[in-house]
Amino acid sequence: MGDADEQSEHMYYRMMGNTGIQVSVLSYGFWATYGIKDRLSGEEGVKTAKELMSIVRNAGVNCFDHAEAYGNPNGEAERIFGIALKELQEEDPNLWRRSDLVITTKIFWGGSGVNESGLSLKHCREGLDKSLSRLQLDYVDLLFCHRPDPHTPTSTVVRSMTQMVRSGRATAWGTSEWSAQQITEAFWIAKSEGLEPPQFEQPQYNMLHRNRFESEYFPIFNPPYNIGTTIWSPA
Repeated sequence: MGDADEQSEHMYYRMMGNTGIQVSVLSYGFWATYGIKDRLSGEEGVKTAKELMSIVRNAGVNCFDHAEAYGNPNGEAERIFGIALKELQEEDPNLWRRSDLVITTKIFWGGSGVNESGLSLKHCREGLDKSLSRLQLDYVDLLFCHRPDPHTPTSTVVRSMTQMVRSGRATAWGTSEWSAQQITEAFWIAKSEGLEPPQFEQPQYNMLHRNRFESEYFPIFNPPYNIGTTIWSPA
């Protein structure tokens, strides 16, 4: 994330790269929460989601992390979150106002069809539209390319993400588990063609996985890139 910290009564916040968006230093992720272990869904899933979301929101967390692949079946975590968020907003409109939330999703693994995965413009557009429908949102704040796509040129990915941002579906885009070389390639393609550059990366980072974050990524944390980070770990 960025250098400058802001503090509330319960939480610290940091700027996410060059986006101008302040993100709580702890976020609430839906990867292993819904659909993978207990297959929570339906009314019970929504009830549990509301309870857990309320705990973290009252502690100052403003970032809720999703992906089209999260849940069983894919997208179930987003669907449950969307229902839970609507109910929470009705119960406490001030605490859950959209303007203070940072909601993310990731595109790569959509469905089982041959064109329902990867980072083609077709899947980026269709996958994000489906995510937004499940989340019951008009846009996400942070949109991640969940993995690099060896079958789609980086220039195509940058153009696709630019369309998602400039169409209002996302505020900014970034990457997850991309190499520093792949990120800088996307950055300079965007700069040379007047497109939207990647602004953040979500890598694995913990005591057992330190090299990429602390060594490989070090140059891209600085100008001209100023890449922000969120972390997935340690699962």
